[in-house]
Amino acid sequence: MRIGIVGCGSIGQKRARALASAQLVACADAQPERATALARAFPSAESTDWPALVERPDVDVVVVSTTHDVLAEITLAAVRAGKHVLVEKPAARCAAELVPVIEAAELAGVLVRVGFNHRYHPALRKARELCAAGELGELMFLRGRYGHGGRPGYEKEWRAIPELSGGGELIDQGVHLVDLARCFLGDFAEVQGFAHTYYWDMPVEDNGFLLLKTEHQQVAFLHASCTEWKNLFSFEVYGRQGKVEVTGLGGSYGTERIAFYRMLPQMGPPETTIWEYPMADTSWEGEFAEFLEDIRLVRQPAASLLDAHAVLRIIERVYEVSKR
Repeated sequence: MRIGIVGCGSIGQKRARALASAQLVACADAQPERATALARAFPSAESTDWPALVERPDVDVVVVSTTHDVLAEITLAAVRAGKHVLVEKPAARCAAELVPVIEAAELAGVLVRVGFNHRYHPALRKARELCAAGELGELMFLRGRYGHGGRPGYEKEWRAIPELSGGGELIDQGVHLVDLARCFLGDFAEVQGFAHTYYWDMPVEDNGFLLLKTEHQQVAFLHASCTEWKNLFSFEVYGRQGKVEVTGLGGSYGTERIAFYRMLPQMGPPETTIWEYPMADTSWEGEFAEFLEDIRLVRQPAASLLDAHAVLRIIERVYEVSKR
């Protein structure tokens, strides 16, 4: 597979380093010098502009890792050109932007995967494996927290500009929490939440709180924050027979770790098993390798445009309620 990357910032660079057996052949960026710099690191690649990239006959897959305002536009152009696409989360600024992309992908017969790479962190994979094996019993509820500390000028970055981002912390890190919650509990029938700006002087929220409920009364309680002051990731899933707790994502988030607490017949202190993953983040490689397999098998990706659409509808509902 031959890959073209549109958007050569930090995420585009991570994607370029995680292409598995694929070959990078073209790079494009709104800042041409970034595309040139990334292309120089790969002997087979050259820089161009994105309209030319998506039409190139030597590009089989387009990776779109731009600001949110052009994710859907570039994905739609690539799909119409007959390319498979991996588009970074949230895939668009709002659910409505995804509708023509969904329709075009179905018409063109191409595959589009949304970059919800957190699904591929080893601790979260282990959590899903334990749940699928019935080790937790019937799932009851989950609790997720995701946040990062501040940095000078945070309120002036592109993510703080609604026209570019579509929203604040919920669109940024919150979509990962909602996607993971849907992976474990399924679709949510009821959405409650609140988005508010507490600290940063910007027109988008710096904190989002969600209470989501399935038809079977399973609940996800989620909090995404950019006033955490210390990077944090915590995801807990509770079943009738036990609990899993995932903490850390590596780097500044701390060592990635999962603890499995198995309830004993006599109850009391649970039987505890802990796995740690101190290695570098492998989620990007795992996600892209699976996408290559999706293409080979002509199989719909596990993280699809429909998943992104469902996540964005939940976020939009919280925004609607918070404006009242």
